[in-house]
Amino acid sequence: MSQPTEHSADRAALPAGSLPADAPSAASLPTSSDVARLAGVSRATVSYVLNGITAVRISEPTRLRVREAAERLGYVPHAAARSLRAGHTRMVLLPTGHVPVGPLYSRILDEFQRALRLLGYTVVQYGGLGLDAAGAARAWAELRPVAVVSLGETPLTPEAVELLRRSGTRAVVTLGSRRIEGAHALVMDQRTIGGRAVGHLVARGRRSIGVVMPGEPGLELYAAPRLAGARAAAAAPGAGARVTPLPLAYTEEAAAALAARWRGLGLDAVFAYNDEYAMLLMRALQDEGIGVPAQTAVVGADDLLLGRLLRPRLSTVRVDLATGPRLAQLVDRAVRDPAAEPERYDLMGARVVHRESS
Repeated sequence: MSQPTEHSADRAALPAGSLPADAPSAASLPTSSDVARLAGVSRATVSYVLNGITAVRISEPTRLRVREAAERLGYVPHAAARSLRAGHTRMVLLPTGHVPVGPLYSRILDEFQRALRLLGYTVVQYGGLGLDAAGAARAWAELRPVAVVSLGETPLTPEAVELLRRSGTRAVVTLGSRRIEGAHALVMDQRTIGGRAVGHLVARGRRSIGVVMPGEPGLELYAAPRLAGARAAAAAPGAGARVTPLPLAYTEEAAAALAARWRGLGLDAVFAYNDEYAMLLMRALQDEGIGVPAQTAVVGADDLLLGRLLRPRLSTVRVDLATGPRLAQLVDRAVRDPAAEPERYDLMGARVVHRESS
């Protein structure tokens, strides 16, 4: 069988860098025909190049000329038309909300989206605040995404996953601490973080431990399982510790008010949800004349650089997450094999980094 060759209409095309100047007027929307005419190639070649099709052999100078023409004209392929030809979109829907995930998780999500784009997907963030599972699934399904990656702010149900599947979504992936029937689960068990923090404090001889419950909307998704993990560690055989939840808004005034009544709480340690809350509360405790760690040990989570610059240096739970490219590869694999049984992937490890504050 002979190898596919470059379209004959393209063989006499102009050399790269010598494009004609007969671009369409600024008032008209450029088409693939305009790109083909400007680059001196066929419309088929334009389609092959701009859609990344490699089954047809096209020389690199021709590819370069097509991309240059498309850029000069401001031509962008029509996603809907391309989806009709392919039978599905290349859109990965990433529902977003108001959850302030913090610098560690933000970096991972940024890497994840960048890696998906490199794999040829279009990442669309969807604001669905206030939608229930059924409403969210219907809204997402209208866009016909090839995959939905839910961060958990809108709790999905098996029925919502099935609705998305019926509407053509090849992969539904949840990113969080629990698994939903019918969906692939990228699991980050937040209970581990609270358990590691309180286990460390118990090992350091602390028995009356506060656990900060952040007041920012949305953080209860992470704070509640961290509290559950802390309680489990305090109740472990031989621990003999008690845990006291401490609601705290992320303001200096709220931290100062909590520190002012600290002595009356009878606490000798605190797991402060994450490093940001730990730094806020530790400063307020010191301003109140409460020694850290002499009177109260403090542990955060996420191992931020600023925690190492404090005095005393902040003890923390270091969270080891899967990289963004690995997450993207897991999603890509699920899209390519939509009939595969949903799997669970554990993405998070956690370990205590002991410093001066505990």
